[in-house]
Amino acid sequence: MKRILLVEDDLTYARIVKNFLEKNGFSVDSTTKVKEAQLLLSNAKFDLIIADFRLPDGTGMELLQWSKSNFPQTHVILITHYSDIRIAIKAMKLGAFEYITKPINPDELLATVKESLSEKLTSSSSVEKSETQKSLATTPVNVKSDYVVGTSMEAEKLEKHIQLVAPTDLSVLVLGETGTGKELISKRIHDFSARKNGPFIAIDCGALPKELAGSELFGHVKGAFTGALDNKTGHFERANGGTIFLDEVGNLNYEVQVQLLRAIQERKIRKIGGNKEIEVDLRIIAATNENLFQQTGTGNFREDLYHRLNEFTLKAIPLRDRKNDLEEFANEFLIESNSRLGKNVKGFSNDVWEFFLGYDWPGNLRELRNIIKRAVLLTTGPLVEKEALPIDIQEINTSTNLFNDTADPAKASNISISSTTDYKSQWEEQEKNLIQKVLMDTKFNKSKTARILKMDRKTLYSKMDKYGMNE
Repeated sequence: MKRILLVEDDLTYARIVKNFLEKNGFSVDSTTKVKEAQLLLSNAKFDLIIADFRLPDGTGMELLQWSKSNFPQTHVILITHYSDIRIAIKAMKLGAFEYITKPINPDELLATVKESLSEKLTSSSSVEKSETQKSLATTPVNVKSDYVVGTSMEAEKLEKHIQLVAPTDLSVLVLGETGTGKELISKRIHDFSARKNGPFIAIDCGALPKELAGSELFGHVKGAFTGALDNKTGHFERANGGTIFLDEVGNLNYEVQVQLLRAIQERKIRKIGGNKEIEVDLRIIAATNENLFQQTGTGNFREDLYHRLNEFTLKAIPLRDRKNDLEEFANEFLIESNSRLGKNVKGFSNDVWEFFLGYDWPGNLRELRNIIKRAVLLTTGPLVEKEALPIDIQEINTSTNLFNDTADPAKASNISISSTTDYKSQWEEQEKNLIQKVLMDTKFNKSKTARILKMDRKTLYSKMDKYGMNE
């Protein structure tokens, strides 16, 4: 029987969750505080931790970081209100298996628990076969590797730059918000490079314990420090002949930055506690959601290292700025969710599409993917309906439909109009320009254009005819 530690200070909520999981065949211990959880974890073996984010003596994030340092093979599921979405996404970056939002849906909770325990078994088996999987910061097995290029002008520009830099051996710095797919961009660079047959090793520097970061990256020799019971091969050595991806590189401390700079300059590393230099032939791609250049000015990041990493810059596009590509991403995640959950949901209702297009997506692609997976789980019919979306985000007021008859044209087009201005002609010109732009962005895909503009195809054809835009 799998053993779960539930950390929740709402006693009524904890009792309901505990009883539900026990009825489904799990052994559940519960506590209300971070320190109590740490004590329990230190004295007994648990297969899974489920922790609320807000606790009396700390946060679920603190417990996550502690558990990853001490029990890296134990998955953590974070419970959060949807208002904490940015925190939840950060927790995913730090190694949380998944986050679920309150109020908890029992089916969603059970599916997530089973998935985490199933993946833990797979991961544990792999660990026995390969030391590579021991690192808490290497790419988890549930990371989606498929890359969606997109059809928007921004996406096409990004793809053009990827294809331009991939065949070279330049170090690349990928900038972008959390959840925008910086790792997928880096993997695509690797896949189109001369190193594509070599390893691609992804490291989340934000999840590396500061005292062990040097050992994780460069390895150590037996006896180098307390707990170094064997020689360890670091990620740089494992990536030899391929590409190493350093996500959130700004989290590395100064000492490790010095070691990283030397590795880039000389293509040589030295294990912690060792005196032998090891040559490495690899490409370095780094990523960050912070302003590294600004950090060089404060002394938190070495300027010489910044320039070594930044031989070429790419910027991942926030989902809110590539709504034209949202349909492709959503359909990809739908296919993936159907496969993982054993479902056969065909698509999304018009209400869901309207919400998707109006929502700001603070968590970017990662948030879209998680919401679709949850919605597919809850859907019993052929289409995902709006009721399957998290309650918190259903209440968000989506942007006003530009083409609603009651909309204020001046406000919608964000232009200042004097009393002497011809309102109708100004509005029609704005409308015409917007339709032309979306048509170009979608390569004249009229179905997608109509959906983005929140109108039916008949209305779109009528307006195209009105403005002389027919092909």
